Amino acid sequence: MSVDGAQLWTLNQRLLAVVMDACTQELAELGLETKEFFVLAEVEASPYPAEIATALLLPKASVTVYVRNLVAKGFIRREIDEADLRRHRLVLTDEGTKARDRALAALAAEYDRRLARVTPQDRVELQRILKAMLASPASAGMRE
Repeated sequence: MSVDGAQLWTLNQRLLAVVMDACTQELAELGLETKEFFVLAEVEASPYPAEIATALLLPKASVTVYVRNLVAKGFIRREIDEADLRRHRLVLTDEGTKARDRALAALAAEYDRRLARVTPQDRVELQRILKAMLASPASAGMRE
């Protein structure tokens, strides 16, 4: 049986959508919309709105709206970047960290419920496969 990349990508997207849908209520209870959650979760890794837009494949204008909402909710704050006083960097507040961590825990729990359907051996193999797919071509010994 042949498995094509587009089919696997679609299945992966469906799984992510099902997990996110199952967590919508918990996100709402935290005061987060789904895309706001993704922005909130990305702030530490990408502290500038343009970086968040690139990392999440979102339009910059949309990120601006999500950032404005998250600031108003007290989950993040803007600080002047000491390295470049013309820029503002985003920082999680204590409330933002708590909301992010609770949302991540809800997502992990839902994903774990789905993962329970897979044998421990297959989970190890899935982890190996995902890491291989995420590895850079040079570190994986591949050519582009």
